Amino acid sequence: MTSTRSRAGHTHAIRIVSATVLTLLALALSVSVSAQNPNPPPAQPKAASPANPSQGPQLSTIVNIGCTIFGTVIDKSGAAISGARVALTVEGQDAKETPTLDDGQFSFVNIRPGKFQISVTAQGFATQVAADTCATNGGIMTVPAITLAVATEITRVEVTVPRVEVAEGEIKVEEKQRVLGVVPNFYVTYIPDAAPLTSKQKFELAWKTTIDPMTFILTGAIAGVQQADNNFSGYGQGAQGYGKRYGAVYADTVTSTFIGGAILPSLFKQDPRYFYKGTGTVRSRALYAIANAVICKGDNKKWQPNYSGIIGSLAAGGISNLYYPDSDKTGAALTFENALIGIGTTAAANLLQEFVIKKLTPNAPKIVSNKPAAQP
Repeated sequence: MTSTRSRAGHTHAIRIVSATVLTLLALALSVSVSAQNPNPPPAQPKAASPANPSQGPQLSTIVNIGCTIFGTVIDKSGAAISGARVALTVEGQDAKETPTLDDGQFSFVNIRPGKFQISVTAQGFATQVAADTCATNGGIMTVPAITLAVATEITRVEVTVPRVEVAEGEIKVEEKQRVLGVVPNFYVTYIPDAAPLTSKQKFELAWKTTIDPMTFILTGAIAGVQQADNNFSGYGQGAQGYGKRYGAVYADTVTSTFIGGAILPSLFKQDPRYFYKGTGTVRSRALYAIANAVICKGDNKKWQPNYSGIIGSLAAGGISNLYYPDSDKTGAALTFENALIGIGTTAAANLLQEFVIKKLTPNAPKIVSNKPAAQP
């Protein structure tokens, strides 16, 4: 029994030693082969298990990346334009914008397929618009080069004639207005929207009225009638009496013209002229003419009480007491009474202006604006 066991144990030990030696030889051989061939063959893919086919090769998933659009912006000489703003709009997608690079190129990615529009703007150039269509996802579009033209510079020049010059031109027309071609009719304008007069122009108009030859002739005629009727008897008769009457009548003309037509209108900023209406019914025109005895246009072209005319009439009446005979001097009550009479006289004169005098004034403007003067 002892001998058998010893022999069996010995055999077993030999087997273990042999297996160990063989393992060491196999490792040594493997190391030797690896050293001689450092790139081992690729591992073969494992075959898919028939029971689980999902573990086999799969198709790549297609990713929707939209269209890609390229383009270039140049000028007419072919030079690239950098820094131009390129805006792209596609129906159903938010607008995109990008600047051109130094070489004038631009690009847009992931754009929804379909029609698109590109608008290019750059300083100093006219805006250019291009349109095209990207048909499918993943498509690449290269739009034709977009050429920008130099913007045409449009300069708008508005020539505005100064108000003073406009008024001066209108005064020149008024100075040609003469009843029957003889009697001055300077203080009426047939231009409904006539330019306001400056203070200087108001004084010039008053001056030209008082030194007009017809003013001296009419003054002489009035003085002659007064002498014939022996009005202002304190002046006496003869050449001396006529001279005093002539001087008094002319003084009345000068004071009333300058005070009511220049000094006070300058202070109150009012227009001393009568603005011819010429349109509307007879009744409306008559009421307009009568109202203009107590109202007038301001230099702001708005209607207002005619302080210049009313106060001017009172002032002229008071000044006349300085040169009329003592027996014909008027008190304050009579001065106010004469001022009221003067308002009535002005209303009558305005009615003549509105309905008669224009027809007797050959040089009056032939065309009157269809726009009637503003109602007071």
